[in-house]
Amino acid sequence: MSAAQPAAPAEVTFTRRRFNLMATASAAAAASTVGAPLFAQNAWPNKPIRIIVPYTPGGFTDQMARIVQVGLQNRLQQTVTVDNKPGANSIIGVDLLAKAPADGSTFAVVIAAYAANTTLYSTPTAKLPYNPRKDLTGVSLLGISPLLAAINNDAPFKNARELIAYARANPGKVAFGSSGNGSAAHLTSELLKSLTKTYMVHIPYRGAVPALTDLMGGQIQLFLDAATGLITQGKAGKVRLIGVASDRRLPAVPDVPTFMEQGIPGLEGFTGSTWAGMLAPAATPKDIVKRMSDEVGKIIKSDETRARLDAMGTIAAGGSPEEFDAFIALETAKWAKVIKDAGVKAD
Repeated sequence: MSAAQPAAPAEVTFTRRRFNLMATASAAAAASTVGAPLFAQNAWPNKPIRIIVPYTPGGFTDQMARIVQVGLQNRLQQTVTVDNKPGANSIIGVDLLAKAPADGSTFAVVIAAYAANTTLYSTPTAKLPYNPRKDLTGVSLLGISPLLAAINNDAPFKNARELIAYARANPGKVAFGSSGNGSAAHLTSELLKSLTKTYMVHIPYRGAVPALTDLMGGQIQLFLDAATGLITQGKAGKVRLIGVASDRRLPAVPDVPTFMEQGIPGLEGFTGSTWAGMLAPAATPKDIVKRMSDEVGKIIKSDETRARLDAMGTIAAGGSPEEFDAFIALETAKWAKVIKDAGVKAD
């Protein structure tokens, strides 16, 4: 994904044939052109800012957006609102952003499904209404959340090793939920199936909350999701937390081992993670995108925010717009392979 290409700067040609007065006027015009981006940056934001969240309130994406919202209001002294626009695995909300005025008044917070959608919706019958590379640009990566695996308390297995052994011995008997087809929860579970050569049945839900509800009720036996949605229920004893899809334990649940520790390789680093990041319409002036990126980075890296993210099982990120664009490109390629290998199709 890349931002729209900036217009080439106007050039002032000085020749010996021009009068000194014209040369002076041309130089002044050039100076005002050069100063324009800085002026625009200093003037921004001159109206309320909207952050679109393409999911329902209360989930990981919404929580990350609201953390940033409060910080931005304090730092920018401007009204910042969160606008939840759920539907179609985030496509509805992202499309609104792609078609929004590129004046620095509208941004969006997306998660890993955004990168997966590039592949999932790339056919004539299932096609994105926007072009990720042309219509949108990265602002900043906010945080990375290794997925946490939870099982029903009455499941016939108590840890990740037992889960895999049971799934191998009983193909199709384990049902796993996800927050939607093509979500990080779904694709990471598909990756786990591939790594362990097991067959488990996917049950997609319209969000993490109904999936977690059915996990507690026993309708499904396994659910991998962003840690923030599972930590509280795990600590309350309503579900059993059995593994972290990373190579490090989470400070919020230090007693939960990683899959690697349990002899299940392949989920190193951030392979089995979701993440949250901010986007802008591609034509948004670069100085505004940079300013927003800087402000978000200061919020995310503050001691107060880091403490909140630790409790959510999320690693603070930050970074430049260019770094986030490069990150999205890597995520898009990663999930494209999982989607193709698993034969995942759009709803």
